Amino acid sequence: MTAKRSASCWRVAVLGGGAWGTALALAMLRAGHDVRLYARDTETVAAVARGENPRYLPGIRIAPGIAATSDIATALDGADCVLAVTPAQSLRAVLAAAAGHVPKGVPLVLCAKGIERDTGALLSAIVAENLPNNPVAALSGPSFASDVARGLPTAVVVAARDGDLAAELAARFSAENLRCYSSDDLIGVEIGGALKNVFAIAAGAVTGAGLGASAQAAMVTRGFVELRRIGAAFGARPETLMGLSGLGDLLLTCSSAQSRNFAYGLALGQGKPLAGLPLAEGVPTAGIAARIAAERGIEAPIISAVAAILDGKVTIGQAVTALMTRPLKTETDI
Repeated sequence: MTAKRSASCWRVAVLGGGAWGTALALAMLRAGHDVRLYARDTETVAAVARGENPRYLPGIRIAPGIAATSDIATALDGADCVLAVTPAQSLRAVLAAAAGHVPKGVPLVLCAKGIERDTGALLSAIVAENLPNNPVAALSGPSFASDVARGLPTAVVVAARDGDLAAELAARFSAENLRCYSSDDLIGVEIGGALKNVFAIAAGAVTGAGLGASAQAAMVTRGFVELRRIGAAFGARPETLMGLSGLGDLLLTCSSAQSRNFAYGLALGQGKPLAGLPLAEGVPTAGIAARIAAERGIEAPIISAVAAILDGKVTIGQAVTALMTRPLKTETDI
């Protein structure tokens, strides 16, 4: 006979066995939930069962209690909540595989950050298309997987169009060293999380090319202006972009090589080989973000420069020259 769970305990299905998925599985376990972790490869499943995930979180002990499986139906069976922690560009395929197994009405929380490259769709739109009977939310903010996995103090935001749902999710996810704020600005949280990855690549490239701390500060500041412009075009609220999922995440990812996007930009700026580097969501996001900005008439020169560099159309030096010689304007011209 299966033991009954308390009313405060949810069965949480985490889709994605990488660093962030494993870290969030640990966070949900600490919050008192029954956690099932879905990973595609059996090696990860076996490693988690042994209490480790050396490929993604080397040196971090995985506490017992996480049921790992490579069968998505098993992971989703009886779930009260689903955390989608797969890369943004593979989200549609994962949701298609999960569609017949996600219980109706169960919230799906997006924990990846990006914009679909082929369609320009935000991730919440992909969920609405594939799982129309499940409310969508997003978890975002300045948080490295290794910090969350170790249980270090971290603050994030959980957003949903339904403010009551966002508040409930935030309350259920919060634990001793994970503080979750709530928001009903889902679009704003998504935009901040997606675009900060592009600017993290730029920040890494500036550092790698040896352009100096002054250039780094200017890039991050003016990048935030572009984030606000695009956010406004999507209907994001300014206070959301000034919060954890916007400015907070931007500051973290643009200042540390722990960020995969910053590390990618760093290698790019140093002229090192990029093959074999960990997945950087900002790479596919840069091109589609630049296209969206151009189509909507939004001035986003840094995003456009990053996209052009990644496409091999310009060098970092050429991009810097183009940015520095743009027509002068008032700083407050947002």
